[in-house]
Amino acid sequence: MRTEERRDLTLATAGVEIRADGGAPAFTGHAAVFNSRTAIGNPLSWGFYEEIAAGAFSKTLAEGDARMLVDHDTRMVVARVSAGSLRLSQDEMGLAVDADLYTELSYVNDLVVNLRNKNITGMSFGFRVVKDEWQPLPVETVDGNTVEAELRIIREVQLYEVSAVTFPAYEDTDAGLRSVGVALAARGSDDAFDRRAKYRPELNDFRREPGPAPTRGDDATQPGETTGGRQAMRMEALAARYLLAR
Repeated sequence: MRTEERRDLTLATAGVEIRADGGAPAFTGHAAVFNSRTAIGNPLSWGFYEEIAAGAFSKTLAEGDARMLVDHDTRMVVARVSAGSLRLSQDEMGLAVDADLYTELSYVNDLVVNLRNKNITGMSFGFRVVKDEWQPLPVETVDGNTVEAELRIIREVQLYEVSAVTFPAYEDTDAGLRSVGVALAARGSDDAFDRRAKYRPELNDFRREPGPAPTRGDDATQPGETTGGRQAMRMEALAARYLLAR
């Protein structure tokens, strides 16, 4: 079971711009927004609400070597941190992206044209949660009743890549089901699965095989580290895919 998660923003929310400073074009925008509550799936039944806490990218930006891709395709690398062509930082809004666009690459030239013509409509980022926190969240429904939903606050992530995407995923579709399933698998709570599987039995496909639950808090797995068993093999394979190990 892959532990990579993805979250999307529309270009309007991401604030994407293509600029030309007298030379090659460059890309600026945001791949993630802090403290913005998002519905993942249907929070009143099988999903949850989610926020990314300010500073969630601090450790991974200091240690990682993320790429910018097109549609999460590793064959379409636009820029890379270690190459100096991708600059990632945190500001008051969220995860800021600043990338050089080398249009000698045909797909980068296509990206520039598609962004200007609004054919590409979103930003996304691929990540693994290192630390998160789940809280009960009372929600008042339109009929005046109160339903207890859950809020997931993401405190720290390991960032693999940011992408310009043609089709931002709508979280009430199958992409939402996968997002919920992967998050619940990382949480490791059978009760959390059981409550949601009553509405979407397909979530049971994401349950982990028996084993110790992931650690949360100060002892959580850090970026680049893995836990034992099959999960270690999976994370090593994912790290190899993005050439995280040196």
